Amino acid sequence: VANELSEVLGQTVIVENRPGASNMIGMEAGAKAAPDGYTLVMGATTSLSVVPHLYSKVPYNVEKDFAPISLVGLLNTALTANAALPQKNARELIAQLKASPESVVAATQGVGSYSHLAGEWFAAGSGTKIKFVPYNTSNPYTDVIAGQVNMIFDALPAAIGNVKAGKLKILALTGKTRHPNFPDVPTFAEAGLPDYTPTAWIGLLAPAGTPRPIVEKLGAAMQKATTQNPALIEKWRSYGGELKAMTPDEFSAFIKSDSAKWAQAIRQANIKLD
Repeated sequence: VANELSEVLGQTVIVENRPGASNMIGMEAGAKAAPDGYTLVMGATTSLSVVPHLYSKVPYNVEKDFAPISLVGLLNTALTANAALPQKNARELIAQLKASPESVVAATQGVGSYSHLAGEWFAAGSGTKIKFVPYNTSNPYTDVIAGQVNMIFDALPAAIGNVKAGKLKILALTGKTRHPNFPDVPTFAEAGLPDYTPTAWIGLLAPAGTPRPIVEKLGAAMQKATTQNPALIEKWRSYGGELKAMTPDEFSAFIKSDSAKWAQAIRQANIKLD
């Protein structure tokens, strides 16, 4: 979305990746940047809603160190399974797990990862037990495709190619209604889990103290940036998500609400990483 934002603002937007420590390195750099509107930070589900509840020491405070500007995009969470798994949807999977706990194995990208916590959230909400296998350094999708493990809870981009090739299948997607690009895939609500709403999202923030007029100007720019490129919009839809901007106040409320949901899921799973 940087190219679109550049067009709207009339200034070059440079993306500087600062990976590491579960996103904490990049977020800390963003929190400590000058609050002048020229250094921004792209936050996400992990860095803003999950990490603060997993670790005792986090080098930034979500509410005190940032000025939310706008949501950028959402990716619905999919329950993606090996194509040969007998169950056709999440409702059938729940029935199987209740009849035989831990009979279905889910891959994760590591303990405390998005895919692990989304799976734990599903298990708690459905009253089932799932066996989780963490893949800390290797790609879990390789084994899901091969049938070494049965399924994974994750956003769709990593799986979409193999879903289209018939090597994987989607048992359910989050969302209030079925996604227009996946009309045959039922929602988790249809499986009896209306409160199962893990969502992978990204959003733009400024360092705390950034003047309100600058925050509002950047927010208005993001409103335009997420609506002007049909190809980019369709790319997000093809992944089971959508580009979606918000006002600064709307985004601030969204972060608080999403964080509270993940906090509850993490408490139920009794996971702490330090």
